Amino acid sequence: MTDTATAGRALPHPEREEIRLEAVLHALSDPMRLQIVRELAAREAELTCSQFELPVTKSTTTHHFRVLRESGVIRQIYRGTAKMNALRRDDLDGLFPGLLDSLLAAADRQSVRLGDRA
Repeated sequence: MTDTATAGRALPHPEREEIRLEAVLHALSDPMRLQIVRELAAREAELTCSQFELPVTKSTTTHHFRVLRESGVIRQIYRGTAKMNALRRDDLDGLFPGLLDSLLAAADRQSVRLGDRA
């Protein structure tokens, strides 16, 4: 069976060569988006949007996922009716070696320093 039902629902993503450092840094500069990326990195799995507990409205959550997708930080694909989110670690590590790991480690240190939950 072909995946024509979800093909019409394909979301636009930048190709690897189109990912810009400025866009990635902008996407990760927001605390909610950084929280999403930290959770994706920690779980090392595809997660649905509803699996994230963000203290913002659904429309704001949708905006954050869109910014992450359009910057090339995450890939969103439909699996049935669920929109799955995955970190584009291979692309980011290939383009900007060490950047993602450094940012995630810095976010972890900041979380400990400020007493936030990680």
